[in-house]
Amino acid sequence: MVDIRSLVPDIDLDIRYAGHRNFVGAPVDGYEAPRCYLLRPAAQALQRVEAALRREGLRLRLFDCYRPARAVRHFVRWAGDPLDRRTQAEYYPNLDKSQLLGAYISPTSGHSRGATVDLTLLRCAADGSGCAELDMGTGFDFFDPRANTDSPAIAAGQRAHRQRLRAAMEREGFANYPMEWWHYTLRPEPSPGTAYDFPLR
Repeated sequence: MVDIRSLVPDIDLDIRYAGHRNFVGAPVDGYEAPRCYLLRPAAQALQRVEAALRREGLRLRLFDCYRPARAVRHFVRWAGDPLDRRTQAEYYPNLDKSQLLGAYISPTSGHSRGATVDLTLLRCAADGSGCAELDMGTGFDFFDPRANTDSPAIAAGQRAHRQRLRAAMEREGFANYPMEWWHYTLRPEPSPGTAYDFPLR
């Protein structure tokens, strides 16, 4: 496992589960620091994606990379608590919380295997400053069919941004999860049978 910033020191990180701005509404177990770790082949492929995008005036923003197995257990506990609905308006406004387990929150996660990343695109000035997220039609971790990568319920420009992200990732071997426009896994996975559980520090 390597820290992505050992390969791209200035890559944009917005590691949501290390803070309160996420669907749980609190720091998640195992996220002791806002870091992005990936197995080396995945990190090197992501480095190549970033380099190619920079030539086009774009960059990546990373929301999540390796996810400790204890964090996944935290998600499952949260999903099983019907009284905690603090984040419903932002993250699952059209669903009852009981519907999240299974379809959206699983007791296992590919993130724990170290080759999956959640991310979006930024457009930046020529000198790399003034970066702003492209409009993808929904926010990260929005539990709704509109977050499906090929959703027909979003505008043409938003769909084009999703397609641009997918093309950039696919060129370096990442496959998209169709239910989530932000979710990509390197194929073939370097360590498909191992779920890691060390904390992010």
